[in-house]
Amino acid sequence: MALALIEEMTKSVGLMTALVTAMVLSGATPEGWPVYGHDPGGARYSPLRDINTKNVSQLKRAWVYHTGDVEPLTADAPRGQRKTAFEATPLVIDDVMYFSTPANRVVALDAGTGREIWTFSPWTKRKRPAHDRPSRGVSYWPGNAATPARIMAGTSDGRLIALNARTGLPVPGFGDEGEIDLRRGFADRFPQANYDVTSPPAIYRNLVIVGAEVPESPGLGPSGDVRAFDAQSGKLVWRFHTIPQPGEPGHETWQGAGWKDRTGANVWSIMTVDTERGLLFLPVGSPAYDFYGGDRKGQNLFGNALVALHAATGKVAWYYQFVHHDVWDYDPPAPPALITVQGKPAVVEVTKMGLVFILDRLTGKPLFGVTETPVPQSRVPGEETWPTQPIPMKPAPLSRSSMTAADLTTVTEESHRYCADLLATLTNRGRFTPFGLTPTLVFPGTLGGATWSGVSFDPEHQLIFVNANEVGAIGQLTRQPEGAPNAYERTSPLGSYARFWDTRHWPCQQPPWGTLSAINADTGDTVWKVPLGITEELERHGIHNTGAPNIGGSIATAGGLVFIGATSDERFRAFDAVTGKELWAAQIDASAYATPITYRTREGRQFVVVAAGGGGFFSEKSSDSLIAFSLP
Repeated sequence: MALALIEEMTKSVGLMTALVTAMVLSGATPEGWPVYGHDPGGARYSPLRDINTKNVSQLKRAWVYHTGDVEPLTADAPRGQRKTAFEATPLVIDDVMYFSTPANRVVALDAGTGREIWTFSPWTKRKRPAHDRPSRGVSYWPGNAATPARIMAGTSDGRLIALNARTGLPVPGFGDEGEIDLRRGFADRFPQANYDVTSPPAIYRNLVIVGAEVPESPGLGPSGDVRAFDAQSGKLVWRFHTIPQPGEPGHETWQGAGWKDRTGANVWSIMTVDTERGLLFLPVGSPAYDFYGGDRKGQNLFGNALVALHAATGKVAWYYQFVHHDVWDYDPPAPPALITVQGKPAVVEVTKMGLVFILDRLTGKPLFGVTETPVPQSRVPGEETWPTQPIPMKPAPLSRSSMTAADLTTVTEESHRYCADLLATLTNRGRFTPFGLTPTLVFPGTLGGATWSGVSFDPEHQLIFVNANEVGAIGQLTRQPEGAPNAYERTSPLGSYARFWDTRHWPCQQPPWGTLSAINADTGDTVWKVPLGITEELERHGIHNTGAPNIGGSIATAGGLVFIGATSDERFRAFDAVTGKELWAAQIDASAYATPITYRTREGRQFVVVAAGGGGFFSEKSSDSLIAFSLP
C-alpha cells in the first residue's frame, strides 16, 4: 500500500526511488513522520492527500494535549519575562507520537487520540538550568534485531539521553546509565558557560550525531565541534573540528591565535542526511563574539558555512561559506534541505540575510551563480571585515537589505512619527552594514530574513516554500574596559538586541512584516510571495494583510497544501501550494513557533499537529497546547 501510494503521486522514477530509499533507510512509511524533516534530508513533504485543497476548509480540532510546561523559569521571575517557546516538532512512528517539551521532558502519546503513554523528565536527579533555551524535538533510532528502538534527546544542561521507545526509560547500556555528559572534555575550562542541545540529533545508520548551542559572548569558551556516537553503546566514533586545528585545512583562515579556545562556530540547528550517499550536512554557526572580530581576524572557516561530511567518518567532503568573517550574527540557522534541481541532487540553505543558496549536493557548487560583492567596511578600531560577501544571482532575496525615509511605516501617525525619529539617529549603508561606533541599522536583523524555520519542498511541483521576517536590528559597538572579555560589545538604549520597531513592536518599515514565498527549484524564480499573518489592531482599522513577525516552519503535502503557524497573531494556516492563496486559518491557544507535522493512523485518519506555545521573541502570551486537527 505504501509503495503504491508513492507511485501514484510521484511523476518520475527517479523521484519515486529517492523517496522509497529515504523511507527504507529511516524505517519510515508514508503514513508517519519519523524524522524532524519527515525524511532524513529535511524536505518536510508528506505524500498524504486525504486533506487537500478541496476539503481543508473543514479542518477541526481533534484533540489537544497539555504539557504543563508554562511556568516562568524561576519562581521570582519578573512579570512579563519571556517564557521558553514550545518549538518542538513531534515524530510519529507506528501510531506513537514522541516530542519534547520546553522543560526538556520527553512525551509519548497515542497519535490518534492524544492519550499519554509515557513521560520522561531529565530533572529527577538534577536541577533544571535557569537559562532560557527551547527544545525543538527528539530523534528516533529504529534499533536492530538485538536492540529495541530508542528515542535520542538532548538537554539544556548538555546531556544526550537514550530512552527505550516503548517504555520511556533510560537505556542502561548507553553511555553512563542511559546518558552522555557532552560538557565533559568540551566545557571543563568554562564551567559557567552555556552548553545546550536544543535541536534533535541526526541519525545515520548506527550513529547518533549531535551539535550544541554554545555562548555567543564572550569570544572564548566551549568548543562547537560536532560528534558522532555509537547509538547502541554511546561510545565516541568521530569528532569534527568546526574550527580547524593547526595542520588541518582551513586553519590558515584564522590569523595568529584567533582560533584558540574560540567558541561559537557550532551546529545549534538541525543537521540533515543524504542516506543514499552517506553525506551529513552541517549548518555551522558564527564564531563568537558575534559582533566584533578584531581578535579573530581572517575568513574564519568553518564559521557561517554549510559543511558536507562523510557521515560514517566525519571527514569533509566539501564546504561553502555564506558569510566571511561574520560580525552580524548571520549564522546559517536553517536545516539544509535536500532537494532536486532539474532532476539532479541539490541542497538549499536559507539565511538570516534573506538570501537563498541552492548548491550542488555532491560538490557544493552554486547552481544559479554567486557574485562576491564589495560590501561596507567596519570603521571600528581593530576590526578587519572581509571586503566582499557572496550574493546569489538567483533566487531573489527574501527580504529587504536597506532602509530610507521613503520606506517608513504609515500604518498610524504615531508609529510613523516614532520610527522617523528613530531612523534619524541611525546609519545604514545597505546590505552587510557592520555595526559601528554610532547607532546603526542593519537589515535584515538577527531574526532574519529566514530563521531556523527553514524550508519545505514539494517535489511534485518543484517548489521551495520559505517564510521570512522583515525586522531590522539596531545597535552600536561600545568600547569595553581594559581586560574585559570583549573589546567591544553591541549596545543600545533599547537593549543589546534591539529591533527596528515601534513601542507596539510593529516594524518601522511599510508592511508586509512577514512573508511566505514559493520558489521554483528548477529555475530559481519566485513563483509567488504573500503576506504571512495579520496585525489584529490594524485589521480593526481597515489595514489588512500586514504580515507578522514569525518563527516556525512550513510543511508541504501531496494534497497541494502548505501548512504553517509561525506568526505572532496566534493562528495556524493552510495555503494553496500552487497559487499561494490562503485556504484555511484557525485561531489557536498561542502562537505556533514550531514546525507542524501530518500523518495518518492505522484507522485511516489524517491529522495535522502543531505545538502552540507562544512565548519566545515575539509574544508574552504562553500556552502548553499541542493541537491536532483533522477532517470531521
